[in-house]
Amino acid sequence: MNARTRVAVVGGGANCEHDVSLASAASVAAALDPERYDVVRLTIDPHGTWLDGGGRPVGLTGATFLLRRCDVVLPVVHGPHGEDGTLAALCDLAGLPFVGSGVRAGALAMDKWTTKLVAGAVCVATAPGVLLTPASRAAYAWTHPVVVKPVAAGSSHGVSLVADAAGLDAALAAAFALDDRVLVEDVVVGREVDVAVLGRPDGSRVVAPTLEVVVDGVFGFEDKYGGTADFRIPAALDETDTKTLDDAATAVYDALGCAGVARVDFFWTADGPVLNEVNTMPGFTEQSQVPKMFAAAGLPYAALLDLLVHDALAAAR
Repeated sequence: MNARTRVAVVGGGANCEHDVSLASAASVAAALDPERYDVVRLTIDPHGTWLDGGGRPVGLTGATFLLRRCDVVLPVVHGPHGEDGTLAALCDLAGLPFVGSGVRAGALAMDKWTTKLVAGAVCVATAPGVLLTPASRAAYAWTHPVVVKPVAAGSSHGVSLVADAAGLDAALAAAFALDDRVLVEDVVVGREVDVAVLGRPDGSRVVAPTLEVVVDGVFGFEDKYGGTADFRIPAALDETDTKTLDDAATAVYDALGCAGVARVDFFWTADGPVLNEVNTMPGFTEQSQVPKMFAAAGLPYAALLDLLVHDALAAAR
């Protein structure tokens, strides 16, 4: 019998997406076939302390020791200090194969302002917007409805729809509490459609069926994780519109330099796709958007994880 592949599954994280990451990591670890994989669980607590599978603090030194005894790392840490390239950098320095995007793509995609600039360079539309810092905040005056969001947070934390001037200060305060840069964008009227792109080691791209999020207003945290979201797969689009979305998603994926799987979120408008954001480590329970999209294409959750691990090892070789 061949030896099992030892996979380090890292969850948690010192950020506002800690609990979401815990759920994703637990789901991933449970779905990896125990006959093929020896799963090593590691968790980063909300304060940044690394814990082993038993919940015991091991610190970064202990965690690195455990990671280096594994064949591949599957980081399931959403948001800052994880998805932003931080964990990819650690794996790179330790010489460990890992699932997902590298340092550059993680950092670029996590930064919503930079993502807008990259998308514009490959002719993918984004919502008109401005970047605010604490120094420039006083100069900004509300003139029309906008969406206020931290530049580098996730799971809709700190995101507010500001319909009138009276709501601006509270929205900016909530966003600045999570980031020292805030993005203020025009409200885009359109359907929310997600595209999942999977990059293979041979350079090919696999695009899953589109997913439409049907929601009244802003797709917020409670909609995403409260079980109330209405996901429709595939989105009700004709073949031409679907190809337009797929091409736009792939163009942004490649321009950012993503690897593994990424979810590229759009608004579908009367003028075509408008990019919202890119998630290089999207939610990854079996009921999350990306696994559901690939399941609709005939690739079940466990098989998707198997493919991601296989590809990470193949790319390293």
